[in-house]
Amino acid sequence: MSWRPPASMTEKQAEKEVQKQAILFEDQCMKGQVTANIKFQDFAEQWFEEYAKPNLRNTTYERMLQFRKRVYSAIGHLRMDKITPRQIQAFVNSLSKDGANERTGNPLAPKTIRHNLSFVFDVFAYAVKMGVVSDNPCAKVTLPKNEQTEKKIYTPEQVQKFLTLLNDEPLKYRTFFNLMIYSGFRRGEMLGLEWKDVDFENNIISIRRTSNYTAQKGVYTDTTKTKRSKRVLKISPYIMNILKELKDEQDEEALRLGDKWVESDRLFVKWNGEPIPKRSAFFHRITGFKTSMSAAKLQ
Repeated sequence: MSWRPPASMTEKQAEKEVQKQAILFEDQCMKGQVTANIKFQDFAEQWFEEYAKPNLRNTTYERMLQFRKRVYSAIGHLRMDKITPRQIQAFVNSLSKDGANERTGNPLAPKTIRHNLSFVFDVFAYAVKMGVVSDNPCAKVTLPKNEQTEKKIYTPEQVQKFLTLLNDEPLKYRTFFNLMIYSGFRRGEMLGLEWKDVDFENNIISIRRTSNYTAQKGVYTDTTKTKRSKRVLKISPYIMNILKELKDEQDEEALRLGDKWVESDRLFVKWNGEPIPKRSAFFHRITGFKTSMSAAKLQ
């Protein structure tokens, strides 16, 4: 620390003030308020390497990476110990204005704004833990109001009609929708299902894993979202019979393809037996099918 006494001070006054400034400076050091001259962007990259990569789920880690461009352009050049709540509030407010979404020209969705702030918050939380700063300025930031929109949910009659219309579709689509609607399994849980998880004798399906996808890793198997997500569900005989049909169809296809078939044991696979990524032609197909059926036939 450097301190320069005003020209009006006497030598004795300056000596006393130097002692006072030294005590204050030492107190700041003890509280972690004095840091290395590190900018937010530089420290955030350390956070990614030291904390995010080894501790966050892969999907969460890659989502955080996507926020870097917008956050770094706003506060990346600022020193960690100089960033104020007002600066972060100004950044958050800017995301609610027209043009924040470069693709549509609209404001960012409230959920996306929360995720951007969450990234900044987590970086500062790690900085506090590491003694780089004394407090987290994000704690004083106010998020824009999130207007909850009512979710559109099918009535039992619409669901039944939808399932009836599925009878004319390929078996893999009929199986996917029937099982998802009956069980309430998440998409990642559905894709993570393996035939060893299906107990045909007792009509039981066990959720033990999820199948996820990121651009960096491709398709990979992960744990369930929470420990409580691991569960066992009793399934109706009707659904189990459809699953038996799907198993027989897969076995026939594996026999036909021979060496071209990749044995993954997954219920829902690509043409050659490989696991289906979340972003694939399969899901473009079923999403489009669901949308068109909903619009045209479920009125």
